Amino acid sequence: MTNTHFNHDLAGDVPLLEALDPEQRQVAEALRGPVRVLAGAGTGKTRAVTHRIAHGVATGVYAPTEVLALSFTTRAAGEMRERLRSLGSPGVQARTFHSAALRQLRFFWPRVHQRDLPELTESKLGMLALAARRQRLGVDQATLRDLASEIEWAKVSNVGPDTYPALARSRGRTVSGLEPEVVARAFDAYEEVKRGQGRMDMEDVLLFAAGLLADNEAVAAQVRRQYKWFVVDEFQDVSPLQSALLDLWLGGRDELCVVGDPAQTIYSFAGADARYLREFTQRFPSATSVELVRNYRSTPEVVAGANRLLTGTPSKGVDLVAQRPSGDKISFREATDEVAEADAVADRLAALRAQGTPASKMAVLLRINAQSERFEEALAARGIPYVVRGAARFFDRAEVRQAITLVRGAARGGEATGPVADAVVAVLSQMGHSTQPPEGRGEVRNRWESLQALVDLAADFAREHPEAGLGDFVDDLDRRQGEQHAPVADAVTLATIHSAKGLEWDAVFVAGMHEKMMPISQARTPAQIEEERRLLYVAMTRARDELTVSWASAREPGGRPNRGSSPFLAPLLDGVPGVSGQRRERSKRNRAALHCRECSRPLSNAREKKTGRCADCPASYDEALFERLREWRLARAAQDSVPAFVIFTDATLQLIAEHAPADEPGLRAISGVGPSKLTKYGAEVLALVAERSGPLRVPKEA
Repeated sequence: MTNTHFNHDLAGDVPLLEALDPEQRQVAEALRGPVRVLAGAGTGKTRAVTHRIAHGVATGVYAPTEVLALSFTTRAAGEMRERLRSLGSPGVQARTFHSAALRQLRFFWPRVHQRDLPELTESKLGMLALAARRQRLGVDQATLRDLASEIEWAKVSNVGPDTYPALARSRGRTVSGLEPEVVARAFDAYEEVKRGQGRMDMEDVLLFAAGLLADNEAVAAQVRRQYKWFVVDEFQDVSPLQSALLDLWLGGRDELCVVGDPAQTIYSFAGADARYLREFTQRFPSATSVELVRNYRSTPEVVAGANRLLTGTPSKGVDLVAQRPSGDKISFREATDEVAEADAVADRLAALRAQGTPASKMAVLLRINAQSERFEEALAARGIPYVVRGAARFFDRAEVRQAITLVRGAARGGEATGPVADAVVAVLSQMGHSTQPPEGRGEVRNRWESLQALVDLAADFAREHPEAGLGDFVDDLDRRQGEQHAPVADAVTLATIHSAKGLEWDAVFVAGMHEKMMPISQARTPAQIEEERRLLYVAMTRARDELTVSWASAREPGGRPNRGSSPFLAPLLDGVPGVSGQRRERSKRNRAALHCRECSRPLSNAREKKTGRCADCPASYDEALFERLREWRLARAAQDSVPAFVIFTDATLQLIAEHAPADEPGLRAISGVGPSKLTKYGAEVLALVAERSGPLRVPKEA
C-alpha cells in the first residue's frame, strides 16, 4: 500500500503528518515496535496513535486488516474507528479487549471443542445469589454486588478461590465485613453454579481466549498470522489477565505500541496495574519512548493547577505544557454548608447558561453518588436540566425508593412516633441500616451513603420544622422528587469523577472536596491515598475553560463548621484570598460560636449555634420586623408554590431582623442568604427592612 492517496487527511487535504505537533509526529513516525507513549491529559494521544496507524497503512508498512487497536471502552474504540476511517484506514480493527477476545472465541471454540461456546451472561448476581444460598450466606443485594466486584478483581488478577484468602489479607481487601475464607467459598460456589448452567462471564471471555491460545498452537498461529501490529490505549489500566492475553497475541513479537498516563491510574481497586506501563522500557530495552506534554484542552491556569497538585508526589507524571491562551484563574470556594455550596454551583451554572454556554458543556463532578442529591435539588429549583451519568438519580436509586416506601407506610400506619429523624432511623433499621458507616468501599458503602443521606434530610427537616411529623417529611420528599427534571439532550452532567474519565467540558465544578471525602475516609494505605490524589487530578483536567473546586465547612445549614478542604488542595490554596489559613480562622469562629452572645452560656444545638443565642434568652432582634418578614415569606411561598422554609428559615429571618441590613453586601453577610436567594428575594427583603411599617407588598412577578 504505497499509494500516496493515503498520505492526506481527508478532512482538509493536509499532509497526514503535517497536522501533528513534534512529539505527536515522533509517535506517528515510530512505525516499528516496541513503542511507549506517555501521554498527559489533553495532549492528543488518540490523534497521535490513529495518525501512526494511518501513516503505517499509507506507507505500506501495515496492512489494515493486520492491525489490532485495543481500548477499554466501546466509546473509545468507536472514536478510534471513526478517526481511522476519516484518515483513510477503514479496515483497521479497533476493539475492546473483551470484544476482540469474544470474536476469536466465537470462531475457534466450536472448532476446537466440538460444542457451542458457553452463553455469555451480562450479570453475575443471579448465579451468585444461588451460590450464596448454597453456602447458607444471608447477604443482601448490595453485598452480592460487592462480592461480584471482588470476584471480577480476583479473576482479572489471576487469583483463584484457593489462593484468595491469603492474598486478600496481604493486600487489605475487604468485602462488606465478610471473612476472606467466606468470600473464597462464595467465589468457588459461583464458579460451580456457572459451569453447571453452561454460562460464562466477562472475565471468562479473556480467560477462555487465553486458554485457547496457550493450549492450541494451531489457533495461536492463525491469530498471530491475522494480527501483526498491536496498539493499546490507556495502558495504565491494563490488568494482569489482559497483559497475559496480549502476550499470547504477540507470541514473542514486539510490534506493540502502548499509550497511557500513570497520573491517571484510578482503577487499581478493580485490578488495573500501571506497572506494565511504567516498566515497559525495562521489558523492552530497545523501545522508543515518547512523552506527549502539550495540553490542548485546558487553559494555562487549569494546567498549572493540575501540575502543582502532583508535584513532589509519587503520582507525578509528565509536566503538562499549556497551548491555549490564558483564561480565568481556578476558583476555590468554601461554603458554609452543603446546601449553600450546591446553591452557589447552581447559580454559576445558571449564569453561564444565560451567557450562552450550553448546559451540555458543563459538569458537576463528585467523589461519590450520594453527594448528588443536594445538587440535583439546586439545579431543579432553578429549572436547569441535568443528567446523572454512571448512576441513577438520587430518588431513582433502588435503596432510596425502598426506604421512602417504608417511611411512607410507617407514616400512614402511625407506626412511628417521636422526632422525625429518630422515626426515620427506626424505619430504615428494617433495611439493616445503621448510622455507623460500614468498613471498606463498594456497593454496600454506596447504599449506606444513600440511606444516610435520607437520615440527614430528616434531621434537617426536623430542625426547620420542629412541630412537623413523619407524614410532613414524606410530603417534603415527594416535593423534592417531583421537582427533578427528566434528562434531556442539552443538560448539565452530574457525575462521579470515576465516570467522568476520558470526558471534558467547558466548565467543570469539582464539588464536595472536603477532608475525609477527598481522600475518601476508606483510603488508608499510602497507595490508596495516592490513587485518590490522582482522582482529583483527573477531575481537574476535565475542564477546558473554567474550573471551580468547592467544599462546605459544615454538612447542614447551622451545623458546626468543622470540616476543612481536602488536604490535597493545600499547595493550590497557598495565597488564595479567603481560603488560605482557613482552618485557623474557622477554629476562632467555632470557639466564638459555641457560647451565647447574650448570656455567654454554652450553646446546645445547631439552631442556637446558627443564631448565636440561647433559645430562652430575650430576643435582640426587632420582633415587629421579624413578624413582617414572616408575613412576607408566607405570601411569597404561596405565590411560588413552595414550602416557606425553602425561601428563608426562621433563624435566617431572625438574623435579618437583628442586623437590619441596609444594602446587598449587608444582606449577603447574613447566614442563610446565598447568591441565588439574594438575587431572587434581596430587593423585597431590603425594602421591608427599610420601610419597617406600611402595607405589605409582594410583587406579582417573581
